[in-house]
Amino acid sequence: MKKIAVLITVMLTITACKKDLSKSMIVKGDIAGLKKGTLYLQRVQDSTLVNIDSVQLRGDGNFEFIYDIDSPEIFYLFLDKADNNDVNDRITFFGEQGEISVATNWNTIDTEAKVSGSNSHDTYTQFNQMLSRFNMRELSLAQLTITDDTEAQQEKIDSVNQLLNKNLLRRYQYVLNFALTKPDSYVTPYVALTEAANANPKYLDSIYNALTPKVASSKYGKQLKKYLAELK
Repeated sequence: MKKIAVLITVMLTITACKKDLSKSMIVKGDIAGLKKGTLYLQRVQDSTLVNIDSVQLRGDGNFEFIYDIDSPEIFYLFLDKADNNDVNDRITFFGEQGEISVATNWNTIDTEAKVSGSNSHDTYTQFNQMLSRFNMRELSLAQLTITDDTEAQQEKIDSVNQLLNKNLLRRYQYVLNFALTKPDSYVTPYVALTEAANANPKYLDSIYNALTPKVASSKYGKQLKKYLAELK
């Protein structure tokens, strides 16, 4: 009986020591080719980008972060390679509870990053892929105004400005349509705030009112509600 009592006590102690991961975001990954550097997990807090955890990498690029979150939101992985150049060293991902895998290369950390395990990130990626088409269209139109002929330049500028306005309108239409057709996605209030903040308030109001209760009570859902209140 004494042995059984001791065994039960040990089991209860082990159970008590185990961390509850039900609300945790577990980010695991590998930065291929990395020999030395410091990786930071970051998030925006009160409009400021802050470091919430870090790990020093020596010899290989394997890493793991565990962070409790209440609802899906944007996070960043910033790699400090001590090369005095922080350009293209940050991965943006839509984090959520559960295990998320990140794989990339040390010299192309942002462009080659592959993120899996987050449904919110998958939706956000699809959104950005379409949005990039409008951005590329804008760049190509802007290049059309480059000419040495002043008179021809003005004619081109007038014509291109019309095309730019049409492209901008279509971009807004895409963002608003995306948000209105995905009321159950945590990405929706985020893109409404970041990509359509200047849209007609009635459209933003429609987006918010269509959100499911869980999304409306999320971080970005609350921010959208606050933003709408400030507009009134």
